[in-house]
Amino acid sequence: MSKHILVTNDDGVLAPGLLALTQEMRKLGKVTVLAPDRNWSGAGHVKTLDRALRVREARLTDGTQAFASDGAPSDCVALATLGYFKEPIDLVVSGVNAGANLGHDVTYSGTVTAAMEAVIAGIPGVAVSLETTDNHFGEIDYGPAARAASKIVWQVMENGLAHEILLNVNVPFLPDEKIRGIVLTRQGLRVYHSRLDERIDPRGKPYYWIGGDAPTGVPERGTDVGALAEGFVSVTPLQLDLTAYRALTDINTWRWDETHFETTLLETEDKLSLFRSD
Repeated sequence: MSKHILVTNDDGVLAPGLLALTQEMRKLGKVTVLAPDRNWSGAGHVKTLDRALRVREARLTDGTQAFASDGAPSDCVALATLGYFKEPIDLVVSGVNAGANLGHDVTYSGTVTAAMEAVIAGIPGVAVSLETTDNHFGEIDYGPAARAASKIVWQVMENGLAHEILLNVNVPFLPDEKIRGIVLTRQGLRVYHSRLDERIDPRGKPYYWIGGDAPTGVPERGTDVGALAEGFVSVTPLQLDLTAYRALTDINTWRWDETHFETTLLETEDKLSLFRSD
């Protein structure tokens, strides 16, 4: 039985990466496109509750029917899985994003959080991003990333994914023949070079831009950062359960009872009063 695949992204419905992904996903099943009507890069996991969401019909550059929402990527997935389309969604594929989503990027990425929203709805989710370079001129070829995504999505369709698991896929900025293969990875260490730029508007009031140089990473073998550095497609399984299990044992030694808290507070106040008297 053919699968119904929802394709979305965070770069906007007319982004070339979404078109390339849509064309590849059509080879695997029925495809419906619902994506934001503008760029939502870096927006993270959003659920719009304080205003109405609107959806309009759009057309991709190859004439494919699509739908555009004024909500975030995760809103688009919520709309689709909660009944905007009468036919149930079997799988959500988000991308192809312009720029890798590695390490801690996943907490910011609208591409990844769209796949997270799918998993919350009990549907497999795959996020796909293409490593790009700041000094690249001309059009970006999303074909290799879309074709790599197709291989991975096919495996998901064949084997399924465990409950609450999504796949974060990152593809090196290489032609097909130079991609060395697909490897399973863990999250690597992303290094951010952010800075705050304060400026003054014409009325004399300050405003701020959060900017800085592009993030880098530590190319440790076995990580998503390391895989890209070596020319491999990185597949990182992510889970919605963010519990830090290793910390439970240490934090469990903390004393939460009221008597201990009140005694410690009194001792602290006594020490402070002695300090003040000195």
